[in-house]
Amino acid sequence: MVEVTDFKDIKRNKNWRVLLYGKPGTGKTSSVKNLKGRTAVLSLDDSSKVLEGLENGTNFKIDQTKPSKELDEFMKNIFPKIQKDYDNLVIDNVSSLQSDWFAEVGRKSKNGISNGIQDYGRWTNYFNRLMSAFYNFNGNLLVTAWEQQKPITTASGQMFNQYYPAIRDSVVDTISGLVDVVGRVIISPKTGNRGVILQGDDGVYAKNRLDDRTASTIDNLFKFGSDENGVSTISTPTRPSGTSKEQV
Repeated sequence: MVEVTDFKDIKRNKNWRVLLYGKPGTGKTSSVKNLKGRTAVLSLDDSSKVLEGLENGTNFKIDQTKPSKELDEFMKNIFPKIQKDYDNLVIDNVSSLQSDWFAEVGRKSKNGISNGIQDYGRWTNYFNRLMSAFYNFNGNLLVTAWEQQKPITTASGQMFNQYYPAIRDSVVDTISGLVDVVGRVIISPKTGNRGVILQGDDGVYAKNRLDDRTASTIDNLFKFGSDENGVSTISTPTRPSGTSKEQV
């Protein structure tokens, strides 16, 4: 059924969707501590240990040797309950899921390790269907991923390395297009503070369509539209030291 809403009644900050990516250890999973309300974490790797002692939440850890079977069970038996009982859903590390899925499929090949060309198309279909289901969550959605660098070419023909979520290109555009915020998590080399770059450029893949911030401290990130969200104090420019444009 088509949902009809007058412009004046649209609430930009309600039920936001965020994709955070960065190096391991930068604080992507730990950012869960800053979420308000009851939180469910679908742990696709073993990072959820950093949430030890956190109240008002539940961790759901899959067996990484059989992700397809585990996720089918999760979507059928657990996700409907999460829809009713939780304010936030965290899909923690889709990069790890990608690696585990290909390993699982490879074990079913003739030599027990290889992936065929058809597997890459299967992954695209599987991942997009999975994320479409998660996007139907009627609360706030946080997705995390590792980072990678990829070469890009500008309209003027210049080539640069850009920081980018570590997911195959065939699915990263889909997931990025459906979220409100894509942020790169960094640790300032000067202060040691953790922050998130929210404005994209040739060197960093990012976007923010929920408010006017171009960067934020990690503890203020989820205060979208709030007078308290503040400005980043990570003492780093949008393109931090070590991530400057580099011609390929």
